[in-house]
Amino acid sequence: MSREDELRDILNKTAKEISRTQSNPRTWVSWMVYLLGQLEQEAINQNPDKTAFNEMLSALQDVIRNRQKTGGW
Repeated sequence: MSREDELRDILNKTAKEISRTQSNPRTWVSWMVYLLGQLEQEAINQNPDKTAFNEMLSALQDVIRNRQKTGGW
């Protein structure tokens, strides 16, 4: 199993656990914010210049807008 497959498996299990813990998707926002905060800290640890992280957030906004318009990821 590749490292990417292992990470997908971890994320799939995490998503299921969040869903089991809190069945209302509206409450998942706090977990998404927590994850983004952790990723931001990791990005800062690797490179204090937050440009790349901010670019990722902008790309994420685009993906979310597209998801809302088209219904697909």
